[in-house]
Amino acid sequence: MIALENLEKDYKQRIIQELVPGKQITIAHNIANPDKILYRKLGLDPARDYSEKSAIGIVTMSPAEYAIIAADIALKTSGAELGFVDRFSGTLIVTGTVSEVDESLRAVVDYAKEKLGFTVCAVTKT
Repeated sequence: MIALENLEKDYKQRIIQELVPGKQITIAHNIANPDKILYRKLGLDPARDYSEKSAIGIVTMSPAEYAIIAADIALKTSGAELGFVDRFSGTLIVTGTVSEVDESLRAVVDYAKEKLGFTVCAVTKT
């Protein structure tokens, strides 16, 4: 007979992580006046002069494909520039002045809520 202690030692726990697709924006955050190292650590173009840019905006969303539409909205809404968009993870990063980034993030969140029926979070800022 197998002792219970031995059975528990040999048992390996397996964790399965799933993404449950929904229509939501989980983060919409404006990083005002970030340290310059943050631009590089985020993989933003190091050759670019960000001295005039004073904010980084980040949005995460599901379904991930909304990132494409969100990028279009963000760029058309203000003078913000595209830093990064990933249609697989649902991540969007924009750069610009604090007001440009704020305007872009609000437009992305408002469109998702009003036109597409998404559940959205508040636009936050640090």
